Amino acid sequence: MYLLFGHVLTGLAPVSFFRDPSQGGEASVVAAIQNFMPGYKWLSDAVTIAILAGFTSVILVMLLGQSRVFYSMSKDGLLPASFSKLHPKFQTPYKGNLIILLLVGLFAAFVPGDVVGHMTSIGTLFAFILVCAAVIILRKKEPNLKREFKTPLVPLFPILGIVSCLAMILGLGWENWARLGGWLAIGFIIYFTYSVKHSKLAKGQVVIPEDPPGDGLH
Repeated sequence: MYLLFGHVLTGLAPVSFFRDPSQGGEASVVAAIQNFMPGYKWLSDAVTIAILAGFTSVILVMLLGQSRVFYSMSKDGLLPASFSKLHPKFQTPYKGNLIILLLVGLFAAFVPGDVVGHMTSIGTLFAFILVCAAVIILRKKEPNLKREFKTPLVPLFPILGIVSCLAMILGLGWENWARLGGWLAIGFIIYFTYSVKHSKLAKGQVVIPEDPPGDGLH
């Protein structure tokens, strides 16, 4: 679907239109319809509604997932214990949810949307690169580790994943690399000043796996 959608757009408008922020901008698909398809305002309105619905669902899932990541890190001691405190009724990591809600709300209120979008893109792609590299490393260092699923054709698939993600990252500009470096610096500071000292795994303590917290929707 993405390939077909991109094929239609490249036939609808020149690539310079999508590269120019003053023309395409963040809603480049809507702008392309409005500029090159007169009489189809209803279609641009429908695409706008679909984009908003897509953003809403993706952001909701990412926020719920992030609180579960913090929950797991907190259980190992990498983050303060408050991130793994469960709500007495809904059994969800509500404190982690509230902290993430505050941080995301501040970003949405004071950081431009295009900056947040680029930061999300480069951060996600960089995380994918680390995951692909981790598959190769763990396959070599921990060949007998129990796996719920196994990546085929290692190291070919992970290398292809690294190359494709890196190719997309290289086009995001130096300012996004600078922001990524800043976030990594903050992460390293937290890790080496707090997480290393409190990690149960580093101390040789066994972390007993638990069922993941519920979603609070049942």
